[in-house]
Amino acid sequence: MTAINKAEVVAAAAVAARSSRAESWRRAIYRFQSSKLSVVGLAIVVALLLTAAVGPWFVPYPEHVTGSVDLASKFQSPSAQHWFGTNEVGQDVLSLTVAGARISLFVGLLVVVLGTLIGTVLGAIAGYLGGWADEVIMRVTDLFLTIPGLILAMAIAAALGPGIINAMIAISLAWWPGYCRLVRGEVVVRKEEMYVTAARAVGANPMRIVFRHILPNIVSPLIVKMSLDMGFAILTAASLGFVGIGVKPPTPEWGALLSTARSYMPDFWWTAIFPGLAIFLAVFGFNLLGDGLRDVLDPRARR
Repeated sequence: MTAINKAEVVAAAAVAARSSRAESWRRAIYRFQSSKLSVVGLAIVVALLLTAAVGPWFVPYPEHVTGSVDLASKFQSPSAQHWFGTNEVGQDVLSLTVAGARISLFVGLLVVVLGTLIGTVLGAIAGYLGGWADEVIMRVTDLFLTIPGLILAMAIAAALGPGIINAMIAISLAWWPGYCRLVRGEVVVRKEEMYVTAARAVGANPMRIVFRHILPNIVSPLIVKMSLDMGFAILTAASLGFVGIGVKPPTPEWGALLSTARSYMPDFWWTAIFPGLAIFLAVFGFNLLGDGLRDVLDPRARR
């Protein structure tokens, strides 16, 4: 075969690969769009992200977000001036709820990312090395899983003290076992594949095999789990704020807003209903989006 023919074959293979990837993307988008609930979930998540990104700059009462009070306007019901009403110190509930989106989504995202990193590293080590390393890591993982995640997060947060950083650390330390078990199971299966055997035969070290060859091929289930966990991470962070060991006032976090508002229910219902509705939409939206991504990224669903 001449050099020209080889170049033509390589070019044709590259074109075929690009065409195959484009076709896979078209099928994935079609499957996602065919699920109306998944599209609704994506719309909710995009709206929440936009609110978190630019909302605090456009709230009607930015001074209330920083702790300013207006006692003369306390407990005003929803109106044209205060769409979500005001709380016990006259702060605009709409401004606090919108500003709280940035805090709550930031905490949820950091928790999921940290939990994924810890769980992925430990799961990959356990799955690839096996033996005593697998036994030690998985027994520790089982120990963490025997304690409900929220209870464990509360215990860690209570030991560390209140604050947004401590809340993220506490939830992350309770969040990694699920990712560890997922990655460990995937690695155990993948390490017997031919491409791993070929990499091992040419002398690739274990770290390169795991992080260069195995982990890139198990990204799909990780993305699905992360999208599903985002809503529950936000809910857990709000729960810590609600019981007083998470984000503390005057920081406008949804759980802390609910904690303060519970003392004034049901007479001043608007102080609790709107932060609670924000938490519901976040959990609902990320769950719908996660279901849609699972349908798209699950290899068994591809045709």
